[in-house]
Amino acid sequence: MKTYLLSYDLRIPETSEDYERLIDYIKSFPDWATPLKSVWFIKTNKTVADVRDEIKKKADSNDGLIVIDITEANWATSGISKEITDWMTTNL
Repeated sequence: MKTYLLSYDLRIPETSEDYERLIDYIKSFPDWATPLKSVWFIKTNKTVADVRDEIKKKADSNDGLIVIDITEANWATSGISKEITDWMTTNL
């Protein structure tokens, strides 16, 4: 299973429904964490392209999105909760 970092920029016009639709999709993965407001980690067997394409269906055409495979990545944090860094220790 891979671990991906997702980040997005919902551009104008952005609505609470846009965020809700996107966040619901991300939370549909059985294993996820969100260390920052628009940054998420997910674990999945899907490819980065599959995840990107599925998110694009839930976003507006002018929204920005990045999906990066960070499986076994090295990392360091500051100002991130212990709950999230524990998740990162277990899953990255």
